[in-house]
Amino acid sequence: MLIRRETPADVDAIFAVHRGAFETELEAKLVTSLRADEGWLPALSLVALDGDEVVGHVVCTRAHIAGTPALGLGPLGVLPDRQRSGVGAALMHAVLGAAEAIDEPIVVLLGHKDYYPRFGFRPATELGITPPVAEWGDHFQARPLGAYTPALRGDFAYATPFNDL
Repeated sequence: MLIRRETPADVDAIFAVHRGAFETELEAKLVTSLRADEGWLPALSLVALDGDEVVGHVVCTRAHIAGTPALGLGPLGVLPDRQRSGVGAALMHAVLGAAEAIDEPIVVLLGHKDYYPRFGFRPATELGITPPVAEWGDHFQARPLGAYTPALRGDFAYATPFNDL
């Protein structure tokens, strides 16, 4: 398996990955909307390849915590027949490493509270980060990176397309 940045030739395959992974087009259409948004960060849109086939995708986009730049992770999708084979974990490690390399302070996501802690995520509220929706509870998680400082606290805001979900 190879992890690399998304290219224009990957767009249709990425759509198919998210449609298959989530059994709906919601997340696939979200990625399309994110690509057109000012919060799009091309260096943080990664695909997993098995040979020439795109089998997974993850993206981080520009988000903010009380007006300070942060990252929002998601969606992360893997083709159904490749789930539970390490593709998602490889994508997570790659995107977190890429975010660290460009001195981002923190990555925030809404996801399964039993899956993401293995990558260093914990409830964002423990870091003083407030979710856009209070009911998200412990599913709203954050992973501080090397550039993080504890002063980074407050209300979290995803890139604009997330507001249209």
